[in-house]
Amino acid sequence: MLSPLQSVAPGLLVAMPQLDDPHFHRAVVLMLEHGESGAMGLVVNRLAPITLKELAEGQSLDILPARGEQAVYLGGPVETHRGFVLHDRAVLGEKTEVVPGLFLSVTLEALGPLLVDAEAHVRFCLGYAGWGRGQLEEEMRRGSWLYTEASPRALLESDPTQLWERTLRVMGVDPGLLAAGKGLN
Repeated sequence: MLSPLQSVAPGLLVAMPQLDDPHFHRAVVLMLEHGESGAMGLVVNRLAPITLKELAEGQSLDILPARGEQAVYLGGPVETHRGFVLHDRAVLGEKTEVVPGLFLSVTLEALGPLLVDAEAHVRFCLGYAGWGRGQLEEEMRRGSWLYTEASPRALLESDPTQLWERTLRVMGVDPGLLAAGKGLN
């Protein structure tokens, strides 16, 4: 368990079943910022109702046909018109390294080259999850979230529909016991 002063960014938060906010049911959140004024992260396992092809067409960007059916993700309920790109391409100019080998870009200038790069691993999120001052700490105190380290490969290459369960299992937690109401409390 983290002390109240420790940051959970960068890292992953895994929603527990008692967290009843529908935006975070079985969510895995990549935390980008966490400090005294609040926290920000991206839900990385919730599919949006559009594909990268539809997104690229709407922004007049080229896209490889093989990448076109790739999903867009709902990064959270805040500013759902804003895009965030998680990727593994260190050569891009506009990027921030979240953890070694995992980068965040927020411009169309960065997205364009990623859409035509057959080797890039990309996860595009619309919106983000945000917490006000002390809100996340209170949710963690109530046992609504588990924390673990972020792995670029797990985030960019794994099946998002299995990420919640797989992350818990890697942590040594049986998701079946949690779903049955036999949680950590």
